[in-house]
Amino acid sequence: MDYNNTNLDELRNKVDLFLSKWKFILLFLIVALSWAYLHLRYANYQYEATASIKINDEKQSKQLPELTALQDYGMFSSDFNNVKDEAEIITSRALIKQVVEDLNLNIQYFVRGKIKEQEVYKNPPIVLNFFESDSILNAIDTTLYLKIKSQTKFMLSNTEHNELLDIESSDAKEYNFGDRITTGFGDLVITPSIDNYLPGSSIKIKMSPVKSIVGAYQSKIKAITNKGSNIIKISLKENLKTKAQLILDKLVEKYNDDVINDKQLIVDATSEFINNRLNTVSNELEQVDFTAETLQKKNRLTALNSQADIFLQSERENESKLINTTNQIQLIDYMKDHLNNNDSDTDLLPADVGIADNSVALITKSHNELVLQRDRLLKNSTEKNPTVVNLNNEINALKQNLNQSLDNIQSANKITLNTLNKEDARISAQLYSAPGKARQFRDVKRQQDIKESLFLYLLQKREETAISQGLSSPNAKIIDSAFANSDPVSPKKNITYLAAFLLGILIPVSLIYVTDLLDTKIHDKNELLKVLKMPYLGDIPKSDKKKRLVQQVDYTPKAEAFRIVRSNINFMLQNKSKDCKTLFVTSTTSQEGKSHTSINLATSFSFSEKKVLLIETDIRVPKVNEYLKIKSDKGLTNYISDKSLSIKDVTVSVKDNEFLDVIPSGAIPPNPAELLMSERVKELFSEAKNNYDYIVVDTAAVGLVTDTLLISEFADMFIYVVSANNIDKRQLYIAQTMYDEKRLPNMAVLLNGTTKKKGYGYGYGKNPKKAKKKFGII
Repeated sequence: MDYNNTNLDELRNKVDLFLSKWKFILLFLIVALSWAYLHLRYANYQYEATASIKINDEKQSKQLPELTALQDYGMFSSDFNNVKDEAEIITSRALIKQVVEDLNLNIQYFVRGKIKEQEVYKNPPIVLNFFESDSILNAIDTTLYLKIKSQTKFMLSNTEHNELLDIESSDAKEYNFGDRITTGFGDLVITPSIDNYLPGSSIKIKMSPVKSIVGAYQSKIKAITNKGSNIIKISLKENLKTKAQLILDKLVEKYNDDVINDKQLIVDATSEFINNRLNTVSNELEQVDFTAETLQKKNRLTALNSQADIFLQSERENESKLINTTNQIQLIDYMKDHLNNNDSDTDLLPADVGIADNSVALITKSHNELVLQRDRLLKNSTEKNPTVVNLNNEINALKQNLNQSLDNIQSANKITLNTLNKEDARISAQLYSAPGKARQFRDVKRQQDIKESLFLYLLQKREETAISQGLSSPNAKIIDSAFANSDPVSPKKNITYLAAFLLGILIPVSLIYVTDLLDTKIHDKNELLKVLKMPYLGDIPKSDKKKRLVQQVDYTPKAEAFRIVRSNINFMLQNKSKDCKTLFVTSTTSQEGKSHTSINLATSFSFSEKKVLLIETDIRVPKVNEYLKIKSDKGLTNYISDKSLSIKDVTVSVKDNEFLDVIPSGAIPPNPAELLMSERVKELFSEAKNNYDYIVVDTAAVGLVTDTLLISEFADMFIYVVSANNIDKRQLYIAQTMYDEKRLPNMAVLLNGTTKKKGYGYGYGKNPKKAKKKFGII
């Protein structure tokens, strides 16, 4: 229970401490809230724009067993073109550079106000027209300051001045709008904007290198993806909402253009392959047609239609198979020739050329996807990049796999062709009645049909390629276009005021708490009794220096405090059988109010009509004469050193107080300690006790000198004065040691100089004679 009460008292003390400093806390709170208001008033607000896109998945097709095996070995990972990779491409330097150049983000316009400058992007007050190439303009790093003087004139400088623009400055020149201005980075022409033109405006034009702007936006643009989702959320924080929205929309546009360009590369490679093969087949068909024509003329084969009924249905089917098989072998030869002798600038392979095997189409598609992935990386990297090296290895592996597949397919087709030829020979042998010349013409006609069929097939593929070229679709579907909320993301008003409020409270409270934590002074009774375990007489409130002495008719808190201390002393000494009680007053160090306490305590006892003698034994630093305004040439030291003097010779009566006598310290001796060891001191106390009811002795501080210990045997009680708000509590171990070792008899502690509290003492600190009447009662 006592422990809980102690904790509760400590909590109350802390609360009282903080409440006593409410003005200090309120000042901090007002300053913090004022700072928050000014910060919100003049801060550059940041707005966040967001856009959402969905990546189209074109890979939902079955894969070959060979490709699955390659994936197991990590050679053909599906992560190369997943959504996360596309997010990295969106935030790549190559795409952001295109956005910066298209939107001219490297040139910023700031309209200057009295307090701060505001950027204007969508409709700046002026327009710059350059004569130099973009490569030079993109590397400029400079700032121009312009002030519009009138509708036709303006001042231009490359130096910022204290005022908006000092037209008297040597580097500021006056121009007309439309003049050709020569600068260090080339000539330019400045024209005013019709919609946002304001004479008197001061404008700052900041031109930065494109590469630095690209780097800044690359760190600010965020592309966020969620696992298992094809949706990418793109965000950007800017001080202008419109600017942020335009940047994100342009970024998505450039990303789709880049994907379409990649697809166009495959289409172009396929188209080039088909056109080359069409030229070759056209020449071959022309040669076959010429051979057929020559053979007909030479052998006069003009009535072949009459022999059509001799061909069996089986021969027709066989010839159809021969044509198809020969076409496949020819297409495989073309494909292998393109694969082994590719002289173009790209490694892309023609897709869907008509080879009747799904494995070739799948491997070709996978090969082209890896080539596009590698080419994207090469835009921002080199051939030595580990990812590029890995991709090259996988591309070469696929080419070998494709070559092997083509060889296998070609071998199978050749076997089929040989079988069909044998079947054709068997059927031809049965047509024994057909002339040899007709059979010869039939062979030529078959070659002619094969070439014509292949030519028509390639024409069809060319048309399909042309159609796909016009139907290339973007890779990203826009779910939400760029949008920026009207509320800024930084700084936020509510959070700023809340933070200012918390700081305005926490900082002063923390300062007060830390100051109190580091404070080693004694302030009140509770703190004193935690350090000193001894009887407590009371506390004396701090008073005005002009009223250091209590009066006989005195209702001040200090006078009441001394009356309480007087009563407590009498209570502690009630068992003493002696008629005279000797009270010694001491302290740890100087400036603790020891003399003040001794004099006022003696005065308080005298007001109770008790005969009191005040002896000043602090002969090193005497203060009694000054306090009581008495003059005496003789005192305690004179009495001890001169045996011819009596107590009456060194005793001084206090004016207007017949019950109080004083023995001042006298002349300051060179050997105070030795002087107090004299037998004359004992004689002094023995004689004084016969004539007085109380003897109050003002002694020296026990923490500084040993004088007090030399005369402690004459004391009935020691009053140990502790100065509030002055002494370090760590010095009070001296007092506790004295008490524990009983070196100072009947020791009690008195707290001096405490803070005055309202309602202290009788009459609540007021003279009852001056109290106003209320309801007829005094």
